[in-house]
Amino acid sequence: MDRNIRTIDDVLKLMDGLFAPEADRWTADGAGWWDGFYGDRSKPVPFFVAKPDENLVSYLDRSLITPGRALDLGCGPGRNALHLASLGFQVDAVDLSPAAISWAEERAREAGADIRFRCGDAFALTEAESGGPYDLIHDSGCFHHLPPHRRISYLALLDRALAPGGHLALTCFAAGGMGSELSDAEFYRQSGLHGGLAYTPESLRRIFSDLTEVELRRMHDEPPESPYFGEPFLWTALFRRDAQTPPGGSPAV
Repeated sequence: MDRNIRTIDDVLKLMDGLFAPEADRWTADGAGWWDGFYGDRSKPVPFFVAKPDENLVSYLDRSLITPGRALDLGCGPGRNALHLASLGFQVDAVDLSPAAISWAEERAREAGADIRFRCGDAFALTEAESGGPYDLIHDSGCFHHLPPHRRISYLALLDRALAPGGHLALTCFAAGGMGSELSDAEFYRQSGLHGGLAYTPESLRRIFSDLTEVELRRMHDEPPESPYFGEPFLWTALFRRDAQTPPGGSPAV
């Protein structure tokens, strides 16, 4: 007889186990699937190309964000981390996949970029290990691979790692463009995520309601010859933590 549920973390791990093992894209056990995905670098995957997201470039060009400490979640082969480092950011980058991290480290060496890469589960890092607080937490394609209950882990990471006045830059599947539009409950009934979750602007605003919205729009469609990555089936969003509100969401006293 198992009666071992005592903490929120125990509940989250229990809910992880409601999914079929092959559906896992978000825990350390999902690293093997991502290694398979990144193993063939010749695949015609648009975001394998070493160029940054167009929205990230736009934020910097318009001075909506400025150089500081940055964390790149689900960094893959490091294309956005490299861009941030080239502009003076102090960058930490994390990914579940050893293959992705190896590729990113190769690119960083070739570019002469000083980036601290970590292989593992960003949500399992302690406050000391995560290296925060960060002026920018950047996520291009990680959030939409999380099951609904792991949004709690995501928000907890923001609470402990995003500095007051810092920004979250998010790119995720857009409802009507790409991703599953099943209800949150239905994913548990079917034991899978169907390739990732689609979001509406309203759902993103509700999930990140403790932050201030700076911009939320569809990503621009960038042609293959563009120096930037852009696909219109994605939302791009920039949120800011109010400077007077420290990590944890409680007003300063």
